[in-house]
Amino acid sequence: MNASYQMASVLDEADRFRPAESLPRIGISANRRDGQTCLAETYIQSVIQAGGAPVVIPATTDLRVLTAVVQDLDGILMSGGGDINPLFVGEEPLPALQDVDTLRDRYDLLLIRLASNRQIPLMGICRGHQMLNAAFGGTLYQDIYSQADTDVIKHSQKMAREEASHTVHLEDGCVIAVNSFHHQAVKDVAPEFVQTAVAPDGINEGMRHPEKSVFSVQWHPEAMAIHGDEEAQALFNHFIEEARIFRQAKELHQRIVTLDSHTDTPMIFPGHFNIGEKQGGKVNLPFMEEGRIDAAFMVAYIPQGERDEASLAKATAYAEERLKEVIRQEQLNPTRMGIARTPDDLLRLKQAGKKAIFLGIENGYALGKEVNNVRKFRDMGVSYITLCHNGDNDLCDSARGKGEWKGLSPLGKQMVAEMNRLGVMVDISHAAESTFYDVLACSRYPIIASHSSARALCNHPRNLTDDQLKAIAGQGGVVQLCLYKGFINEEAEKASVSDAIRHINHMVDLIGVEHVGIGSDFDGDGELIGCRASNELINITMHLLKEGYSETDISRIWGSNFLRVMRQVQSARQ
Repeated sequence: MNASYQMASVLDEADRFRPAESLPRIGISANRRDGQTCLAETYIQSVIQAGGAPVVIPATTDLRVLTAVVQDLDGILMSGGGDINPLFVGEEPLPALQDVDTLRDRYDLLLIRLASNRQIPLMGICRGHQMLNAAFGGTLYQDIYSQADTDVIKHSQKMAREEASHTVHLEDGCVIAVNSFHHQAVKDVAPEFVQTAVAPDGINEGMRHPEKSVFSVQWHPEAMAIHGDEEAQALFNHFIEEARIFRQAKELHQRIVTLDSHTDTPMIFPGHFNIGEKQGGKVNLPFMEEGRIDAAFMVAYIPQGERDEASLAKATAYAEERLKEVIRQEQLNPTRMGIARTPDDLLRLKQAGKKAIFLGIENGYALGKEVNNVRKFRDMGVSYITLCHNGDNDLCDSARGKGEWKGLSPLGKQMVAEMNRLGVMVDISHAAESTFYDVLACSRYPIIASHSSARALCNHPRNLTDDQLKAIAGQGGVVQLCLYKGFINEEAEKASVSDAIRHINHMVDLIGVEHVGIGSDFDGDGELIGCRASNELINITMHLLKEGYSETDISRIWGSNFLRVMRQVQSARQ
């Protein structure tokens, strides 16, 4: 076979190839040696063998370049290499420290930050395991032989890389044989992470995040996997499957509308702010872009105060000022967002590549005793009003109130009627059960719970009972799951994305997927392990995919249910 025929044959093969499904793109961090970017081929082969498409990430600290590369990846494999500079973890070097490469350290840390901001699945190997632990707040041994308070076994073998040198105990009780090439090691596992493997001498050899697609091991499974080791291969198979699900979630977010129905972002800034920047809140345009979230409601939250004429006027003015500050964001970020008033506005903005910000009011206290204020706020762009907060007001009783009205007050009934007439959604989150049922009896249109969870799973008075869930669904309304940890798990500090999924499953089983959505309550103390800001909301999608939810059902949960109610209520606008 001559050379020209060989070339033609290869080119023909490339032209004929039509993949049924694109392989997950896996970025692999590179090593550096003698002025060259390099990588052992075993990393590449192990990713290919597991069904991924490997991409070597250039060893640079140019953030623009790394951001461009990372943006299209479905997973990142942090490879092994030399020692980590202890200055990065606030320590001075010990005599046993070996060669370090500060540029490689910076490069690895940037990759981890870029990946974690976007929820890209991460797998760490050897040095990558240690670097992930340090980046997420864990501690390291510079040298286990001189620092570890134990009789350390040999952790740096001279055998071939595919040969096992010792065993590790896994979290499920199994014992497997692994290889070993290190003297630095994980000391204290990073907060929230779980130890998954430990050597016989007590040295950590593996960890995972319980709610995110992040895990790592101290040994070198890539060298063993390509030589037929099943346990090593299983690690790569798991990683590629996580990357495949992440890719599926990203593509899904491109096709559907994703809407967070309740955030308190305006309340955390005393004056001006700019959601085009990461200023310390949990909801902003960079986070929404990283999490691939299309829309968020930013509410003017007014804490319940005195109900005299001056206090009521002050509450109304404060709500108006906060709403104007949200509206001003469109002037600050005209190419990235727009203020949305209707579902069609949201669709138009998504098509233009912009984020949609809706307006709401949390606490009917802002309305004072003036029914005309409903129109004033509607004309400003307010799409829903939460009737109360923590404490009874002039409209109704709160779930945390004293039962002053035994439900809606006469004024409250007028306000509900006016909201119906003007096409403003009535929100019963925070309302007492008596208020809830009064609203259902009074409202001519479906109502919403913009941020409420299931009391059957977490017995809190702010959550809705099964009877309430059935009642709101029975009238065509929607319940938006609240991610506030105290409403998700009675052991609040343990509240996680998995707990949130249990609430979603409970609601779906009870009232149907057509009546369930998500309202994070971010910047109003909403946060869970695995979902602490808008950029992490895509983790919910990944969990829903793993639960077996269809694209149609995920689309309903992420926005179409809420928008259906919004369209129905706004159809009555006068």
